[in-house]
Amino acid sequence: MLVTWRYKPRKSLIQSFDPRAWIIFFACYIACTVLFWDLRYLLVLFAMAMVVVFTSGIRFSEMRRAWLFIGGFVVFFSFLTFLTGRGGIELYTEEHLITRWEAGFTLLGWRPTLTVTAEKTMYAVSMLVRVFSLASMTILIPYSLNPAHYGIIFKGLGLPDKVAYGMDLTMRFIPSFGRDFMLTRDAQRARGYELEKLSGGLVAQVRKLAPLIVPVTIHAIVSSEDIIDAMDLRAFGVGPRTWLEELHYRTRDRLLIGFGVVMLLTSIALSLFGMGKFWVPQFLLQLAAAG
Repeated sequence: MLVTWRYKPRKSLIQSFDPRAWIIFFACYIACTVLFWDLRYLLVLFAMAMVVVFTSGIRFSEMRRAWLFIGGFVVFFSFLTFLTGRGGIELYTEEHLITRWEAGFTLLGWRPTLTVTAEKTMYAVSMLVRVFSLASMTILIPYSLNPAHYGIIFKGLGLPDKVAYGMDLTMRFIPSFGRDFMLTRDAQRARGYELEKLSGGLVAQVRKLAPLIVPVTIHAIVSSEDIIDAMDLRAFGVGPRTWLEELHYRTRDRLLIGFGVVMLLTSIALSLFGMGKFWVPQFLLQLAAAG
């Protein structure tokens, strides 16, 4: 049996729209965010994401693990970007030094040194805002879209029946796989298997995880075969598929789609005119000059 994410009907901004309209708007939002590196433009998009998050009706306790994982991931790589400056070379060619810190020790003749420049700092901040905006919008999708409408949504977006149903199964695979893993872990613990006492090298630990990995993998394969057999018995793919429910666009949905398209076209126009490129505030340049 397939399970789903923790979806609940809520009185929220996202669920007040047709899910197809929201997906189209989300695609436009992603494209707009990718087009800009200017922090001023990114902050506008970040504010939009925060409005959606705080009006989603989803409590932090429901998404705490997801937020902690994604937030930690984004902050870690943004900080790593600040330390190394990698990736920013394509956006700027000149750097203005603010300060330089050197360690009081050496490692094999190499002295650890941290160089802080105006460009490297703004690149890290822009990367943090940019990625966090995308992550904030993305994390809401599985908690806000009705799992029973996954296939209907993708079919309504113009995808073929097979692709739409494949996307439906894909969206349900991860929580189903997680449920199977938890059930297998509890069953093995009841038989005396102690996951906390794994020791040895990487290969040895992988071998000791076999009582978990093997049953879960086999169950996933068997379940997929059951789904395939059930679809074949129902002659899936022979002709056009009918869906139990139908979605209909309302005025608010068309307005949301129009807003997303206008936002995307405006972003493309600004990008073509050279706006929204990498930006360094004047006070950082003055700070570098004073240093």
